[in-house]
Amino acid sequence: MIQLTRKREKALVGLEIEADSIAAAEVRVNGTSTLSTTAIAPLPPGAFIDGEVANPEALAEALSELFSSHKLSKRVRLGVGNQRVVVRTIRLPAIDDPKELDAAVRFQAQEQIPMPIDQVVLDHRVVGGIPATPESPAQIDVVVVAARREMIEASLVPLKKAGLQPVGVDLSAFGLIRALGDSTPAPTLVERGDAAPAPSATLYCNIGEGANLAVARGRACLFTRVAPAGLEGIAASLAGSAGLTLEHARMWVKHVGLSQPVDEIDGDRSVVTAARVAMEAGASSLEDELRLSLDFYGAQEGAIPVDHVVLSGPGSGIAGLPERIEASLGLPLEVGCPQALAGLDPASAARLTLSYGLALDS
Repeated sequence: MIQLTRKREKALVGLEIEADSIAAAEVRVNGTSTLSTTAIAPLPPGAFIDGEVANPEALAEALSELFSSHKLSKRVRLGVGNQRVVVRTIRLPAIDDPKELDAAVRFQAQEQIPMPIDQVVLDHRVVGGIPATPESPAQIDVVVVAARREMIEASLVPLKKAGLQPVGVDLSAFGLIRALGDSTPAPTLVERGDAAPAPSATLYCNIGEGANLAVARGRACLFTRVAPAGLEGIAASLAGSAGLTLEHARMWVKHVGLSQPVDEIDGDRSVVTAARVAMEAGASSLEDELRLSLDFYGAQEGAIPVDHVVLSGPGSGIAGLPERIEASLGLPLEVGCPQALAGLDPASAARLTLSYGLALDS
């Protein structure tokens, strides 16, 4: 067949917003997915707080300027990850019919999700299960995501004010897995049988404003949660104790880190000391959250053991933090960076990892 017109490339921007900045990654699809443009812009204080829109006008203005100056596609997929998103894994009888499965998920979600079902946006994905035996029928494991409808609607207001076209809202953790996950097949009914080799899972941790955590095998998310422990809390603690602006506190946190002795770090001695104290406390909180999450995940029926950790996000560039987390968890750890972002400076690549994953197809 002769094609008379050239097929137009589809461009999609993965958009991830945190308290201090916006990160956008544009991916074009024309047979293969190619990263075409990236952009990072600061946000004014108070525009975005605790993973939610606080000042829609200020955020819309920042988005409009960012997309205009970098000539980004208006088609965007927004990542969300905050305390008003709930993720649960439930086990159900194996159901082939999509409508029947959807009905079963909604029925079970009423008991599993601590929010009125009529007030949430609900989505689900099958991530594995167990085969039938002479004693019991086949079952499937389903990850259920529920987000407050009002929060989702509020998140879209500044995008539309900025003239953008939201084509989807996705869990940030799913974007993280797409950006860094390997090609290991998702667990299936056959693989979970007695004859299959013991499977293993990966803990992904993106440290930014907070910590986005996800346990996955290949591209299949088995567990995820958002933990408040992250760089913003550390910076806020330092700002309060040292009398700094939040912007300056963020810079001091990155400058001081955890690897060098305090007396070898350049800068005002009192601020350096306060920054190290804040970093030590923040790192301890993050370690506690990671251990708690692994324990909670491990207690779930059919949980696949986690055998290593992939760290990403701005926090992965804090000197000494990856090594500390590795020692605390007792698991091998690597700092992850998508190959498509490898040509950028490390700080930009770390900030853009989630955005890049959000722009990719599932």
